[in-house]
Amino acid sequence: MKNIILTGLLVLTGIALSAQERTILTSDGVSLYVNVKGSGIPCLYLHGGPGSGSYWLEKFFGEYLEQHFQMIYLDQRGVGRSTSPGDGNFSMDRMVCDFEEIRQALGIDQWLTLGHSFGGILQMGYWEKYPQNVKGMIMINCTVSMEDSFGKSWLQKAAEFTGTAYKPVQTFTPDSLMDRLMEVSKALDEQGVRWKMTFVSPEDEQQINDTYSGFPSWNSDFGNQAMFIGDYWKDYRDLTSKVEVPVLFYYGTHDWPIGPEHYKGIKFPEMILYGSDVMHFPFLENPKDLEKAIDTFRQQYGF
Repeated sequence: MKNIILTGLLVLTGIALSAQERTILTSDGVSLYVNVKGSGIPCLYLHGGPGSGSYWLEKFFGEYLEQHFQMIYLDQRGVGRSTSPGDGNFSMDRMVCDFEEIRQALGIDQWLTLGHSFGGILQMGYWEKYPQNVKGMIMINCTVSMEDSFGKSWLQKAAEFTGTAYKPVQTFTPDSLMDRLMEVSKALDEQGVRWKMTFVSPEDEQQINDTYSGFPSWNSDFGNQAMFIGDYWKDYRDLTSKVEVPVLFYYGTHDWPIGPEHYKGIKFPEMILYGSDVMHFPFLENPKDLEKAIDTFRQQYGF
């Protein structure tokens, strides 16, 4: 069992831990912030961003989730309340090793994973290496191919919002796409329209941004580096056909960062495909509809 530094009482029962914040020390010396809340089947939350941290979901949707799952809210290495690796290792292999060390430290045999946005990439990376430990996956507005999401939907919609010409990346490499993304990002910021990519209104954007106000400091190391790490540009669309566990794939029909048609490349054999009239943050825009989707998934598969 890995070293655990507690800020509350730890009771390892496998499935019914009381709410408690803690720090789990990884085998390479990174202190991971973890908050375990609720009861039911264990469910690891893999946040997006990259680098957004786990508090968004806990704040806006935690009350519902914690009624049905033992939620494990994690700030990934180099994010938020967690520290960064001394050797700068943010690879997929090391990231999923963190998830596995958390599972072992908490005494959990199998769990669900729940991801948002970039968290879909992390879910696929974890399943690929440790499929025996995953009972099912909940994907909320997730990408499994950043080339498809950013190279198509994001670029095209950003060009529309800024009134600039849409120039698709002709020869894809992570570097070539990032150069184009940064060019268009600058136009979004200069025109003050970035919120249109992900939010219904500037007020919704402010609600999300306000979630950071209660933290005296925020680690942004992973968020600053993730998009430049080749591991995270792997296209997992074909691999979805090999996943043998139940999956809820919830997508937004106006989700420009992921792509309203991204779901067409998803091939999970045992899947509930649930489209909703939302943008990128359904737990903020329409939580009742998201609850309905997860309830359907729980009832169909006995979670």
